[in-house]
Amino acid sequence: MDTMRDRFFATTADLLDHDPRIAVVLADISAAAFAPTAERHPDRVINVGIREQLLIGAAGGLALTGMRPIAHTFASFLVERPFEQVKLDLGHQGVGAVLVSASGSYDWPAGGRTHMAPGDIALLDTLPGWTVHVPGHPDEAETLLRHAAADGDNKVYVRLSNHSNADAQPVAPGRFVTVRQGTRGVVLAVGPMLDAVLAATEGLDVTVLYAATVRPFDAAGLRAAVGEKADVVLVEPYLVGTSNNEAHDALADLPHRVLGLGVPREEHRHYGSIDEHLAAYGLDAPGLRGRITGYLR
Repeated sequence: MDTMRDRFFATTADLLDHDPRIAVVLADISAAAFAPTAERHPDRVINVGIREQLLIGAAGGLALTGMRPIAHTFASFLVERPFEQVKLDLGHQGVGAVLVSASGSYDWPAGGRTHMAPGDIALLDTLPGWTVHVPGHPDEAETLLRHAAADGDNKVYVRLSNHSNADAQPVAPGRFVTVRQGTRGVVLAVGPMLDAVLAATEGLDVTVLYAATVRPFDAAGLRAAVGEKADVVLVEPYLVGTSNNEAHDALADLPHRVLGLGVPREEHRHYGSIDEHLAAYGLDAPGLRGRITGYLR
């Protein structure tokens, strides 16, 4: 199976070939992967070098001319480093772009803390109007990327990962998918966390929802799933608690409990594999089962 990032390269090349509004802005990362496409579209594949603030500024400038820019680099360099430009050059100017990241919370542990961005979505939550997709499979990444490219002039963040599920889900932007039904509570798995959640809840009488889009948050979908037992567990592959308030707002007029599981604020300085990070965060199947059963008991 190809990776989400591989699918991003192929899909974006196709978009460039068929939509003259599309432009790609890079900051050295992945420039080699786009080299063949740049030969066909030298005016619409732009590498600004290791200048992430300029990456976003150039995307904003292209959007002002009527283009639909796709800006790409690692999450820490796409959201955190140029955050002021994300706020001003896109948001304040009232223009949109598609930001596509790689290497999010723990994808390249050997890169160290500079290449980890578990707080990226929480940071974007401080700004209005962002759509956020967190695909869990390359097929979903392609579906959501194509939707984002055609999504008018809206501001869209597509968070890609090396961590993925075995199978794709029939995702529709902005809607949760019901994967399993039960009566003792709801476990919402975001993006690549679905396989671990399904393994962790095997034999448990719980509903499992799947989210490949987390902003806007599908409040109606969560509300319909809880029924009379409004105990909710959110399992997110980024900063713990990022969507807790969204769930609380969705269930504001119901007695309810929400447990957020995700990457802790404490920094893990022993950089191992993705699986080792998941185990350290309690986000592998055994860790999730213990925390979910203890919460619902």
